Amino acid sequence: MLANVNEDKDNILKDIDVFALDMDGTIYLDEYWIDGAKDFLKKIEESGRRYIFLTNNSSKNSKNYVDKLHKMGLDVDIDKIVTSGQATVYYLQQNYRGKRVFLLGNNLLKEEFREGGITLDDTNPDVVVTAFDTTLDYNKMCKVCDFVRAGLPYISTHPDYNCPTKTGFIPDAGAIHAFIKASSFRYPDHIIGKPNADIIKYLLARLHTTGDKVVMVGDRLYTDIAAGKNNGLYSMLVLSGETKLEDVESSEVKPHLIFDSVKEVIPLL
Repeated sequence: MLANVNEDKDNILKDIDVFALDMDGTIYLDEYWIDGAKDFLKKIEESGRRYIFLTNNSSKNSKNYVDKLHKMGLDVDIDKIVTSGQATVYYLQQNYRGKRVFLLGNNLLKEEFREGGITLDDTNPDVVVTAFDTTLDYNKMCKVCDFVRAGLPYISTHPDYNCPTKTGFIPDAGAIHAFIKASSFRYPDHIIGKPNADIIKYLLARLHTTGDKVVMVGDRLYTDIAAGKNNGLYSMLVLSGETKLEDVESSEVKPHLIFDSVKEVIPLL
């Protein structure tokens, strides 16, 4: 029997103060708004509640997301953006202060790491961090595998296998883990992003609230929905990205709510 869709039978949403929103596949695809998404954001604020974007995508930094949303017609402050990159910087500050980091990531993420006081070192690092690197080349592949093979602490920003686009999917950080494992025989020692606790702790600290007042909204069972279910948040699956309704039936992770897209949530706010 398929789960109920586009319903809130338990009136969960009436007690929610903050909507933590995934971005890719939930609010937009590439540069295109998912139908109704802007109206959904407007209705959240009209109802006296807040939203914050929580993305595992570490190929961009928070400033880049602000710029992207501006170009798409939405102006938000930088404090409305939480990325796995930011949460990873916070984790490094807490656990590897002063250590040199080899970062497999885009220049935008490198900028964010440096601004967070992280020392980047491509030749003699103490720690390896891998992200969603869309500038990946063979030289980088060899370097990261060498450092991981040498036994350095190995951290990743997030576990997503694919990133949704308007035309399908492109390989994400989880696919990068797979090639490193094939060559170096190790998966990351620690992964920061959804569904793991580190990014949720960072989120709640930023929001100054508790998990029972937050609903995690996203299109992936194994990251977005698991992040909510595993860490004391409510969870809402939208079927506008990676996950299909039939996937819910076979998954151990069950969302509290399921909607075809955020557009269908508007009447309930």
